[in-house]
Amino acid sequence: MKTDVEELGPTRVKLIIEVPFEELKPSLDKAYREVARQVRVPGFRPGRVPPRIIDQRVGRGVVLEQAVNDALPELYGKALEEGDVLALGTPELEITKLDDGEEFSFTAEVDVRPRFEVPDLEGMPVTVENTEVTPDDVEEYLGGLRERFASLKGVDRPVQSGDFVSIDLSAAVDGQPVEDAQASGLSYEIGSGQLLDGLDEALTGATAGESKVFPAELPGGGRTGEQAEVTVTVHSVKVKDLPELDDEFAQAASEFDTLGELRAGTRVQLEGVRRMQQAGQARERALNALLDKIDIPLPDSIVTAEADRRRSSMLEQLEQMGSTLDDYLQSVGRSLDEFEADLDRDARQGVKTGFVLDQLALQENLGVDAREMSAYVTEQAHRMRVEPDRLAKQLADSGQLGSVASEVLRAKAVDIIAQRATVKDEAGREVDLQPPASQADEGQAETDEAQAAEAQAADATGETSQDQETAVVAEAADQATIS
Repeated sequence: MKTDVEELGPTRVKLIIEVPFEELKPSLDKAYREVARQVRVPGFRPGRVPPRIIDQRVGRGVVLEQAVNDALPELYGKALEEGDVLALGTPELEITKLDDGEEFSFTAEVDVRPRFEVPDLEGMPVTVENTEVTPDDVEEYLGGLRERFASLKGVDRPVQSGDFVSIDLSAAVDGQPVEDAQASGLSYEIGSGQLLDGLDEALTGATAGESKVFPAELPGGGRTGEQAEVTVTVHSVKVKDLPELDDEFAQAASEFDTLGELRAGTRVQLEGVRRMQQAGQARERALNALLDKIDIPLPDSIVTAEADRRRSSMLEQLEQMGSTLDDYLQSVGRSLDEFEADLDRDARQGVKTGFVLDQLALQENLGVDAREMSAYVTEQAHRMRVEPDRLAKQLADSGQLGSVASEVLRAKAVDIIAQRATVKDEAGREVDLQPPASQADEGQAETDEAQAAEAQAADATGETSQDQETAVVAEAADQATIS
C-alpha cells in the first residue's frame, strides 16, 4: 500500500492511498461468504454457493462494493500510520479507482492536530494572590458565624430596613383579584428587594396589623407584566438577635472552649483555605501564561463541534431549571450575538488548551495507570454521591473511560506546568505548591483508614469495591492514549 499526504491547510490534509488488489482478498473472501449466506440458489445449500455462481446471479460489483466497505476502515488506519497523521474527527472518503483484479485507490480528507512544540516551562513567571489572613478577615468570618446562630425576636415598632416581617400579599387588576397572585404568611426581609418592586417602600414605617396598597408590575403567573394594585398586610415585625461573641458562643458554635481559641482556629482554617485557593490559582494562571506564549491554528470543525457541545449542555441545564435561553440572556443583559461570540471564544480556548496539554503529555511521555484512574473515579463518585464501582461500571458501559484517562493525563500536564513555573505571590515571595507534609500524611492516613474499613466490610465476599473498580478501569488505563 502506498500513501501520499497532501497538506490542504495548517490543520487539514488529504491522504492519497493506492492499494494493490491482492490486499483486498481477505475482504473479498469475507464478502463472498456473507453473500453466500444471504442468497438462495437452487441446488446449493445456504452459505455454500460458489463465488462464480454469485458473480453470475448477484454480480461481481455487489461483492466488490461490500469488500471495499469492509476494508476501508483498516486501510484508512494503516494510511494514517504510514503518513504519521494525527487525525481528528470523521474523514471524507472518496474512491478514485477500482480496477477489478488490479488496483484500488481512494482519498481521505481529514482535520489533523496542529504540529508544534511546547516551549521550555522552567522559570515561567506566575503571580498569585497573597494568603495572609488579617484580623478583619477573622472578624468577618466570625460575623458570618454569628449570623448563622442568630434568632428572630418580635419588636413593637414600625418596620425598618433590615427587619423581618410576616405578610400577606394580594393583587388586583382593574379591580378584579388575580387568583395566582395571592399569598399569605410570607416571611420577608426589608431591603432585600426579592419580591415586588415598591414592596420595601410600602412596608417601611408600617406596623403590625396595618395594610398598605401600592402599584406594581406582576413578575409571574398568567398576567405577567401587567400593572396591578397590590395590598400588603403586616402580621408581625421581627429583628435579628445576634449572639454575644464570647466563650459561651465559641462553645456552642465550634469545638473550641474559648473565644481566643476560636479566633486562632479560624485564622488557621482561613489560611488553609487560602493556600488551597492559591494552589488552584497557580495552576490556572500558569496554564494561561503558557497558552499566551503559544499560537497555533485550530481546525474549524473541531471548534464548531466544541461550541455545539457547550451550547447543548447549557440548553439542557436551562431546561432542567425550567428556563430558556431567552430568559437567561435577558437576566444577564446579553444579546444572542454576544452569547454566540462568547461561546465561540470559549470553545476556541478549550480546544487550544486540549491540544497544548496533549502535546505536553506526549513530550513528557506521561501515562495513566489504574491507580490514578481509580483515584479519579473515586473522587468523582464522592462528588456525585454514588458508589465508585457503580460509577466506574457506568463509565465503562458508556465508553467514557477513554475520556476519563484523557482528563487524568491533562491534569498531570497542568501539574507539570505549575511545578516548573516560578510562582510568587503579590508580595514577591515564592510559593510552594506542595502541601505541608503533615497535611499529606493526614490525607494518606484517611485514605488508608477508608480502604481498611472498605476491605473489612467486603470480607464476606472476598472482593472490595476498589478491586471491582480497578478491574473495570485497569484496561482503559493501560490503553490510555492521546485521542
